[in-house]
Amino acid sequence: MKNYGLTSVAEFVGDRIVYRNLDAVDERLPRLADIRAEAGIPDNAIPRKSEPGYARVIVHLLRLARALDVPVPIKRLIFVGDTRMNDGTAFVNICRAGDWPGLAFIGAEKPAPPHAEMTTLEGYPLYLANRWTLLAEFDTFCGQQGFPVDESTAVVLDLDKTTLGARGRNDHVIDAARVAAVKRTVGDLLGTAFDAARFQMAYDQLNQPEFHPFTADNQDYLAYICLIIGSGLYEREALMADVRAGRMPDFVSFIRAVDVRAAELPDNLRMLHADIYARVQAGDPTPFKAFRYNEYRETVGRMGTLPADAAPEDLLAREICITHEVRELMLAWRERGALLFALSDKPDEASLPSDELQAAGYAPIHRTLTHGVGASC
Repeated sequence: MKNYGLTSVAEFVGDRIVYRNLDAVDERLPRLADIRAEAGIPDNAIPRKSEPGYARVIVHLLRLARALDVPVPIKRLIFVGDTRMNDGTAFVNICRAGDWPGLAFIGAEKPAPPHAEMTTLEGYPLYLANRWTLLAEFDTFCGQQGFPVDESTAVVLDLDKTTLGARGRNDHVIDAARVAAVKRTVGDLLGTAFDAARFQMAYDQLNQPEFHPFTADNQDYLAYICLIIGSGLYEREALMADVRAGRMPDFVSFIRAVDVRAAELPDNLRMLHADIYARVQAGDPTPFKAFRYNEYRETVGRMGTLPADAAPEDLLAREICITHEVRELMLAWRERGALLFALSDKPDEASLPSDELQAAGYAPIHRTLTHGVGASC
């Protein structure tokens, strides 16, 4: 591995990126509210990455973004991500919505000899690789398949655990930032009543796949549940037993049960509960705003903080790094004329600085400088 110095995702993507709210950061592109009708998205709904509605929004933005640069229609799509099902499904949906042929690279560093294999998802080709270095071979593969990367090609790039914090290589630092944000938020709210060990046990257990139907695999929900357990209103073991027995089937059931007993909460938690409960009822997928603001701080606090000449292994252990292989290929594809566009599942509140922080010099995640790390040339 080699330290390639400081850079940012914006070096190759610019502001062509959407975070969880699907509002493009590039101000020349429309907000989600402006294209709901055309994309068939109901009011007060924000589709998730794996849903067809999400793909329709992305296709609309891709076409508008391409037209801003050159008067050439998009004829094909390449997707670069890290998860076979979530990214693969998004890839398939975008291809269908745009009526485009496509190829997807799905990467994750694994302790085995370098290997790539072709498979399909609903008839669309996926190039599965156990090394990020295999992106160079994927570039060659595209050409061999008669799939040129040029002005008629849109490249959709996953941000989290692909471009930043590569899965299997550096993704644990992204996870550490999120856990630290939950802990910081819950600790600040509970004050002297905060029990770190009790929190960690609740978080670790409820973050397992067994409880995803209950938490909806939503970190805002999980943070809120840990807060309520920390307050003493619910005991962890009793809650887990209720979930397993089907007496507490989902998060909405839980927050409604808390609302019935809200008078038992301290004043600050009662006010916070009321705010989160109202946001959940309104369909906000990221209702725990205090947690997400802390996640932004914890994330940028792990970007570009080590010395310029830090060893690659130290950077990968302690910083959220740009995946050099991704950066290198994206710069090359941009030179060939391809449209680059990035997606992030991370909420806007965890990705963009508040006005106060912006005034203090903080930047969006994709514009924050951090080290690029990758295989040595």
